[in-house]
Amino acid sequence: MNILILGLGSIAKKHIAALRAIGVDARISALRSSRDAEKFEDIQNIYSLDELPSSPDCVIISNPTNLHFASIKQVLPFQCPLFIEKPVVLTEEEAKKLVTLLPGDAVTYVACVLRHHPCLQFVRDHLNGAHKQINEVNAYCGSFMPEWVKGKDWRQSFRFDPAQSGGVHLELIHEMDYVSWLFGKPSFVAHTLRNVSSLKMPAPDYAHYVLGFDSFTATITLNYFRRDAKRTLEIVFEDETWSVDLLKYTIDAGGKRIFSSPLTMPDLYCAQMRYLLDCLKTGKKPMNAAEEACDVLRLSLHE
Repeated sequence: MNILILGLGSIAKKHIAALRAIGVDARISALRSSRDAEKFEDIQNIYSLDELPSSPDCVIISNPTNLHFASIKQVLPFQCPLFIEKPVVLTEEEAKKLVTLLPGDAVTYVACVLRHHPCLQFVRDHLNGAHKQINEVNAYCGSFMPEWVKGKDWRQSFRFDPAQSGGVHLELIHEMDYVSWLFGKPSFVAHTLRNVSSLKMPAPDYAHYVLGFDSFTATITLNYFRRDAKRTLEIVFEDETWSVDLLKYTIDAGGKRIFSSPLTMPDLYCAQMRYLLDCLKTGKKPMNAAEEACDVLRLSLHE
């Protein structure tokens, strides 16, 4: 299998590790912007698409968000499946252009890895059979962004620059994605974006959303400044509350544990890669195609 990667940062390395862990026999080429770029074992650096040893069977787009749209345009002539790291693009204007740019038979998958989290899959599987009123949903994700890339100046990260990343509301778009995946499209969205914390970032480092559904209200809160990391989902039913801890892989209800999993984040990246490769093998259209991801992006931007 021939794989082309655009962008070889920390997230791309997780995808490569997943490919290796599940035993995929792949020849990987990485398109680099500088001939001084770091070299990695078993990965061929190229500096122009003309240097590709053979046409790719799949392209992984994992460079900074502001480069996604141009990268997608660049590789469309290969007419091969596209694995696009979230968020799919940076702006609503790019989202509109992308939907019209992609051919009808394009195979795309936008990598929101939490869709493969066993706790969220348990929730999705059991919501349909619950047959009880949901009154409230609260999703929360807070962590300390300066510790995301250890040993490097976090202020040099693309996440620090709103022109490259957008801000916490796009970098942590997982929550908007899985809330939409689990509960559907909201009837209205209100939001607050701020960057007044001690991080002193130019990009938004706090986001809060209120989403209206027919019979309940959901909130999403995101931040970059919480040192004791927390990622949770709370579903308040009419008779009980489910407390989902996405970092501990547990679900509690009424003081009892109703689900737990021994999996870790690397396992989720492996599950995601297996899912995509199975779709490619069987011809099944992957979930979260670019069009769906553009809809989630619009909810997050809410412009």
